[in-house]
Amino acid sequence: MAGRSVKKHGVTTRQLVDEVPEGCSLPDFEQKPVTMALAEGRNAILRAVVCGEPAPQVRWQSSQGDLSNSSKYQLLSAPGSREHALQINKLTGEDTDKYYCVAVNPYGEAVCSARLTVIEVGFRKKRKRNTEPQEDLSKELMDLRRTLRKSAPPPKKKMDPEQVWQLLMSADRKDYERLCIQYGIADFRGMLRKLEKMRRERDDRMAQYVNAVSNTKQMKVTKEGVAFFELDLDLKDPESNVYLYKDGEMVPYSSESHAKRSVRRLGKHYHFQIQDLWPEDAGLYQVKVEDAEVFSTELEASAIPPRVLVPLSEARCEERGDAVFACTLSNPCPQAAWHFKHQPLQPSDKYEASVSPDGLTHQLVVRGARLSDMGPYSLDTGLHVSSAWLVVETGQDQGPLTTSADHQAQGRRGGAEGRPGGGGHGQDAPRSPRGRHKIGTGCFCEEARAPQGHFSRELADTVARLGEAATLSCTLSRDLGPGAWFKDGVQLSVQDGLVFKQEGLVRRLLIAHAQGTHAGRYSFVAGDQKSEATLTVRDPPVIAPDVMERLQEPLVVKAGKPLSVKIAFESRLPVQAAWTKDGAAVDGTGGRGAQVALGDGFARLCLPSASRRDSGQYSVTLRSQGGSVQAGLTLHVIDKAQPPQGPLEVQDCRGAGVCLRWGPPRDDGGRAVEHYVVERRQAGRSTWLKVGEPPADATSFTDGQVEQGRKYAFRVRAVTSEGPGEALESEEVLVAPEARPGPPSAPAILSASSQSITLSWTAPRGPGSAHLLGYLVDKRKKGSNTWAAVTEQPVPERRWTVSDLRPDCQYEFRVTAVAPSGPGQPGPPSDPVFARDPMRPPGPVRDLQVTDTSHTSISLRWAPPDTQDADEAQGYVVELCPSDSLEWAPCHAGTVPGTSYTAKGLRPREGYYVRVVAVNDGGRGQPAALDVVVQATPAQVSPRFLVDSGATDTLVVRVGDTIRVPVRFEAAPLPEVTWLKDGLPLSPRSVTSTKDGLTQLLVPVAGLSDSGLYCVVLRGPQGQEATHTFALRVAARPQAPGPVHLQENVPGTVTAEWEPSPDEARGVPLHYAVLMRSAAHGPWREVADRVHTTRFTFLGVVPGHEYHFRVVAKNELGASEPSDAGQPWCLPRLRDKVPAKPASYREPDRSQKPWFLVGLRSHLLPAGCECCMSCAVRGCPPPRVTWFRNGESLEGRRGAYSTDTLGVCSLVIPGVGPEDSGLYKAVAENALGQAVSTATLLVTDPSS
Repeated sequence: MAGRSVKKHGVTTRQLVDEVPEGCSLPDFEQKPVTMALAEGRNAILRAVVCGEPAPQVRWQSSQGDLSNSSKYQLLSAPGSREHALQINKLTGEDTDKYYCVAVNPYGEAVCSARLTVIEVGFRKKRKRNTEPQEDLSKELMDLRRTLRKSAPPPKKKMDPEQVWQLLMSADRKDYERLCIQYGIADFRGMLRKLEKMRRERDDRMAQYVNAVSNTKQMKVTKEGVAFFELDLDLKDPESNVYLYKDGEMVPYSSESHAKRSVRRLGKHYHFQIQDLWPEDAGLYQVKVEDAEVFSTELEASAIPPRVLVPLSEARCEERGDAVFACTLSNPCPQAAWHFKHQPLQPSDKYEASVSPDGLTHQLVVRGARLSDMGPYSLDTGLHVSSAWLVVETGQDQGPLTTSADHQAQGRRGGAEGRPGGGGHGQDAPRSPRGRHKIGTGCFCEEARAPQGHFSRELADTVARLGEAATLSCTLSRDLGPGAWFKDGVQLSVQDGLVFKQEGLVRRLLIAHAQGTHAGRYSFVAGDQKSEATLTVRDPPVIAPDVMERLQEPLVVKAGKPLSVKIAFESRLPVQAAWTKDGAAVDGTGGRGAQVALGDGFARLCLPSASRRDSGQYSVTLRSQGGSVQAGLTLHVIDKAQPPQGPLEVQDCRGAGVCLRWGPPRDDGGRAVEHYVVERRQAGRSTWLKVGEPPADATSFTDGQVEQGRKYAFRVRAVTSEGPGEALESEEVLVAPEARPGPPSAPAILSASSQSITLSWTAPRGPGSAHLLGYLVDKRKKGSNTWAAVTEQPVPERRWTVSDLRPDCQYEFRVTAVAPSGPGQPGPPSDPVFARDPMRPPGPVRDLQVTDTSHTSISLRWAPPDTQDADEAQGYVVELCPSDSLEWAPCHAGTVPGTSYTAKGLRPREGYYVRVVAVNDGGRGQPAALDVVVQATPAQVSPRFLVDSGATDTLVVRVGDTIRVPVRFEAAPLPEVTWLKDGLPLSPRSVTSTKDGLTQLLVPVAGLSDSGLYCVVLRGPQGQEATHTFALRVAARPQAPGPVHLQENVPGTVTAEWEPSPDEARGVPLHYAVLMRSAAHGPWREVADRVHTTRFTFLGVVPGHEYHFRVVAKNELGASEPSDAGQPWCLPRLRDKVPAKPASYREPDRSQKPWFLVGLRSHLLPAGCECCMSCAVRGCPPPRVTWFRNGESLEGRRGAYSTDTLGVCSLVIPGVGPEDSGLYKAVAENALGQAVSTATLLVTDPSS
């Protein structure tokens, strides 16, 4: 996703686009710079190897600033190399820093860093330490304590516990721990259980309105200061109402993107956003469908960008004095930075920046201000900027109009374009009902009216400005004396500070300095006549004449620049200012639009960033109880031109280049278009190349420098005196290449010799093949991949003879068509051909014959032709002609290299004529054909058995075994096979099968009844027969012979007689074997075999020895059970009796109670494994060992068995389970006592 940063193996990668095109990649580091520590005075080199497609651009930077000092820092990189290096010369202590390597391409950037530590040695290090000032830690500690007391954070608004649970239900699981700590939830497991219960309840409520809620994204704040969150709602009823709540109260939202809270809906996707963020916008936001809550998210106060609550105000100071700027933000902003003329300020003795303990008020003090320090200062929070001017006074006022220097200069250049009137005084004065008014000097007076009574002109209502002179006058029709003046019924006198004048019949009342106490109803009484009028004293605001004069000149300002118009006035009464633009009121409440301010003696109009829409007629009306005054000005905002009107049409001019067309810009930015700039970018690259500057009256351009077959994007800018404007960009377009000719046909070989080969071909077809310049011919040796040009220049004809050939070499040729647009694709290669003289055709083949036929094939064989009168054959062509046709056709592709071939895919039982033709490079020889029709049928083969001459005719099988007798034969077609036993058909127990020249007899379980003479008969379709006979005997091991009797018929011998085996009476052939041993436990040895009688005499009997005899019956299947003699045979030994006294011997007492040589060991096994517990025990008499588990005996327990071999006792459990866990005990007992050994068996469950 675009904008997301990923850090892996020390490299931070950020993708700048949503999707990286195929074949391209983000930048990365194959080799990162390494951290190093070097002594001062040496040179350091940091190396990095980058990769990425397209190749990224690399720059180096450090934490302290840029690396622009070329004598100190050198960037090393060879053209086209991926290795980049930074060399730092003559290291000093100030070079200790972290250095960053940044690789950027159009799709992303990658950053890695390495730290360089410079080791200072010698007297420099010691001198540096001695010159460092010692810090006053006690003072710093006191300042820190005061700051902590002052900067106690304001109490955070507590969230309702129910809202906390709603927030947890919609949060990601990875945020549970943070939210629990933030809102004081200590029971984490209890929280999870309650969340699961609440989630089920919420799902039940949602089920009646919503099918599903998915793809939820928590609240985020963009760098533009807009908060948003998203979710997908699958509503059951599309007409259901969706509400937005904040902290439990429903808040309105709109579908308009400029609204404070808005939603953008696309299908099921809802995108909520909140603009113009203020601290009070922080809180819990919930989305409800009807009355069901579906999603909750929190906008944290710390995520809201700080705003300007109290902006900077204009600062004035005397030259070399101190000026102070202060700005108050809505919330702390540690990254706020001060700027002067859009350049960042660094803290120094000149500029002192500070922040209040609560982090809201930022203050900048400019020490010793000079005229060069005059200009705009601004505080930038990253999203909002507050600016104000510093005015350095040199002893005289600088005038009422304060703006930036370029504004004033452009205002002087602007000329008089529509000078607005400065506005008259007293325009809002009320009119008297007695007559109309005319403007006088400092007053308004009424025009003379027709004479009435004693007055030819009566008093008129008069309006006078405060502090100015006011006159009331009337004219008598005749002289009636001085008369009397009254005010509000009270007669006036000279003591009231008034002047009474009488000039003929005119009577005047003069007030030198009108005050508010002078206002009232005045009357003049002459005789019995009286004239009355009202004197009104006004005190309207006053704008200086020089200010009005300067406002008549149009004010010109560049777009994006701040503008401040200050109008100074004088007024003794409170004043209200109303600004209008082109007759419409100016809101001026803040934001990025116009801002108005009213101060003590001035009214100000501020534009933080002027734009073209701010141009127009501005006027301000200053009102007070004493009257109003109006002033106007004309503002011209100039900007770069808007992009030309699109779309930008791009048309391929077919060889002449690319033609572009556009429309003039809708807004030229207040300056005439001087010319246009046309730029081009090749697809896959990021660099734009200027290709032309059409004049202002041209709206088309032709770029003739494009390459065919490539994609390009174009853009056009309008250029005015303010510079190039925004660009109108086109989509990427493909410049179609000119049509190239197609490939010609494969060259045909017309003739070949050892000196030359003549070729011909046909012209290509398709676009680009109409006007050809000729053809290029290439050659190569067969088996080679390299083509060599035969003709350097195109050949106009479609025929060419190639020379310069090596005899007896095999060549291939190809042809390429050439058109004015260039050569086309090469045609296919020709067939290989030898550069040799023509050969003579071969002669006819010899001895053509049919070797085999089947229903679908005919196999042929022949001998090569005679080479006496013809050349040797290089191959053969086998041709067939059906018997009902006259057309010969080859039955294969190419040629047959050998002298045999099988024609396949024939129609069964169809007749074919067959012939074979020998071929070589000289042509075809005479065909050799068979005179008869060959039928596609198998050849007749009489039935016969394929029996090995060494095979026996008798088979012996043991009772119960399986009888399987295979018999192979050959016959065509397949004959009828019949099996017989003793001349009769086989029993149902016997199974026979025949397939592919093999017939087989199968008897699953052999019995004695299966013995007999078996016969297999093959019978062909013409009555041919073949017979195979064999004997099968089913036998069993013989039964044991009868009892054995021993007797001495001849002295010194013993004769054994026995009863015959019962099988002998049934005619089963068998014989007997006699075995003897001379000791009770000695081995038996055979003393006679193949005895066919029932008696045997053993010679050489030694007196005093015992002889044991046994007899077994045998046949070809084995031996029977033995029959033993009842008593051993022994002849007494005759000796003289010699008395002997036996030696006395006392047997030692070896008795001892049981004891364990090796005890049991504990086992930990997984379920299903075999367990074997072993121990070694001794004792005399040998002890008996008993096994127990948890105190219960294991004797007779299934699933476990024990062994005891020479004192080694084992307990084996083949497959242990959890129920086999426990304490096992082995108890060894004999008459003298017992011994015990214990061990523990633990069985684990693999599924847990």
